Amino acid sequence: MNMKTLLIVLVLALATIFALVCVLLTRGRAPGTCQHQPPEQEDTDDGQSLVFADLTPEEMAQVVRYLRGSLGVRLVDASRAEPSDSCIASVELQVPAKAEVLQFLDGAGARPPREALAVLYFGNQPEPNVTEYVVGPLPTPAYHRDVTVQKYGGKVPYYRRPVTGKEYVDINTLIQQELRKAPRFLATCCESDGTDLAILTTAPRGFKSGDRTTWFVLFHNVAGTGYYLSPVGLEVLVEHKDLHVSRWRLRQVFYNGRYFASTGDLEDAFVANLLEVVRVEKPQADTVLGLMRPRHPPGSPGPLHYEPQGPRYSVRGNRVTFQGWSVAFGMNPNSGPRLFDIRYRGERIVYELSLQEALALYGSNCPGGMSTRYLDGSFGIGRFAYELVRGLDCPYTATYVDRHYLVESETPKTNQNSLCIFEHDAALPLRRHFSDSQSLYYGGLRKNTLVIRAISTLINYDYIWDFMFHGSGAMEVRVHATGYISSSFFHGQGTDYGNRVGPHTLGTMHLHHIHYKVDLDVNGQMNSLETQDMGYELVKEPWSMQNTIERLYLRRERLEREDEAAFPLNAPMPRYLCFASPFTNKWGHPRSYRIQITSFAGEHLPASSPMERSISWGRYQLAVTRRKEEEPTSTSIYNQNDPWTPTVAFADFINNETITNKDLVAWISVGFLHVPHAEDVPNTVTVGNGVGFFLRPYNYFDEDPSVDSPDSVYFSSEQDAGACGANPLACLPHATACTPHLPPFRYGGFLNLSLARPPGGI
Repeated sequence: MNMKTLLIVLVLALATIFALVCVLLTRGRAPGTCQHQPPEQEDTDDGQSLVFADLTPEEMAQVVRYLRGSLGVRLVDASRAEPSDSCIASVELQVPAKAEVLQFLDGAGARPPREALAVLYFGNQPEPNVTEYVVGPLPTPAYHRDVTVQKYGGKVPYYRRPVTGKEYVDINTLIQQELRKAPRFLATCCESDGTDLAILTTAPRGFKSGDRTTWFVLFHNVAGTGYYLSPVGLEVLVEHKDLHVSRWRLRQVFYNGRYFASTGDLEDAFVANLLEVVRVEKPQADTVLGLMRPRHPPGSPGPLHYEPQGPRYSVRGNRVTFQGWSVAFGMNPNSGPRLFDIRYRGERIVYELSLQEALALYGSNCPGGMSTRYLDGSFGIGRFAYELVRGLDCPYTATYVDRHYLVESETPKTNQNSLCIFEHDAALPLRRHFSDSQSLYYGGLRKNTLVIRAISTLINYDYIWDFMFHGSGAMEVRVHATGYISSSFFHGQGTDYGNRVGPHTLGTMHLHHIHYKVDLDVNGQMNSLETQDMGYELVKEPWSMQNTIERLYLRRERLEREDEAAFPLNAPMPRYLCFASPFTNKWGHPRSYRIQITSFAGEHLPASSPMERSISWGRYQLAVTRRKEEEPTSTSIYNQNDPWTPTVAFADFINNETITNKDLVAWISVGFLHVPHAEDVPNTVTVGNGVGFFLRPYNYFDEDPSVDSPDSVYFSSEQDAGACGANPLACLPHATACTPHLPPFRYGGFLNLSLARPPGGI
């Protein structure tokens, strides 16, 4: 080999070695393997969050066992109990007093005893009533105490109890008996003998305290689709107050704008040709209104959400941690999802964030529709949060968590995979800037968010409950409505109350109102309420005194009392409203969190309505009150069936107490008016049907905390933006080689259900 050839070989070898070194150095900064990487943040909770944990099935069973052996009363399983029986209606966690919990979490206090709240219906007593007991300590109960009078100021009358599944079954039996008295009418109007009709409940049940009289709306029932869009025009009023089912009666019948005393009278009018009958053909399974079966074969799959090296959040028991966030989560069987002890960077921001109530109020020219004011907490927002469908309700690779409840049975039930947790790429920059002057660079941060989600199916509607945690230290709460609209039979001036969406179907207008409790502890428990808004002042221009200018200025105010902090629905509210601590940030401003509401709610009820006090929380888009242990919730499951004498009236919480440097609670209402239209068929989409609120840091930090995020991107014009070491986005081609290992699709959401469900799906 001559010298020239040797030099060429040496140069090529050096070039190859240099290239290999460059590749190795570059790859050293990229994810090198597809192995699961543990979350960066370790959970140091040490099991403290279990103080908020929902009851386990074993604990529920222990409470049932204790009550059956300790009350000296014959208890019948609620799933088969008659109104004249006594039964255990529900068992759930009794959340300890806040002072006890904080002493345990933040100080040297003992762990509060773990207790359950048991609701019992005592029908087999001289004075039937509803009684609530606190039972403890768990896991081995040794005591119980009656807390009914302490909580509500008196006993809870028996007629206020929620309607049980067994009661609905007995009502259905009565209606079927009555329908048999109008065979010729049913065959002509509906091509039915009555046995194939579905029955939808309404609420409330009468006009005054003590009533238990309910309108039921009848629909064609077709397997595999929602019956809510197929009314036949027939509605019946059932009185079911008596403790003896044999004494229940059908009190009135409505058909096509006319009222009758009984189905027999309706049949007589039909036979005598005195009744205008609208013939409604029985819908076919493949053409029924509202059919959700796909019309086309599946297409190619859409974008797939996955974590290349595993989740960056951690779920341990009832606590999830993610990039500085720490949240304890749970589910109340009545009121639904709730969060506790929400911390960011180790500091508690929110003690409790919980759903309180969901109101749906309808209009119609049919009795069932016009009288409906559903308070969904009495039906069970948490109880009916069923299994989530992997890859549709939540990302395929989300973490799914089971929830347990004991309601209307002595056996605990499980809604498996009914709560999901995932990190969400919003496909939107959290912040960014492209500099095209002076120095040239790009800086930005992806908007990755932790989401905790549950979905409740409440008769026809499905509510998607989201709690979201952002890298900026902000929290977002939102709810989307989907599912089926409810409908009335189209007759007369029906379009005064909605839009016609089918041959005989009126999509009835209605309001959605959702209420939340937010117990903020911003830099401690002692907070004040401060507002800021814009104003203009007319001033002379300092540099040209002969001219004037409208100068924009910041108007600040501290609200001193509860009455000032109760903002009526649809009234002007300061654009900036903050829970402020007595402590300041680096720049001398109070460390605060801002409440920012997105809502389009309509008027919940006129103030003159005799049932308005039962939903008086709906008067306000926001109300801030002193936190009190005796005011844990804004409503009660007993308000639905006696809204005229509400067991809990939120308006009583607002009594002009001082709110300066106190432990405060924000009560937030969001909602929207829904006038159904053709595009609500087959059912309602979530687009445009979402409302909620933000809790945003406002001078809480000295700068945006997301500046510390490891997901930040920055490169200048002088750098190679395609180098993994300079830009983490350039590492993604290596990371995406880690294709996800997806678990097989399984679904068990139908396991707890029966085809013989009560009317209205309750």
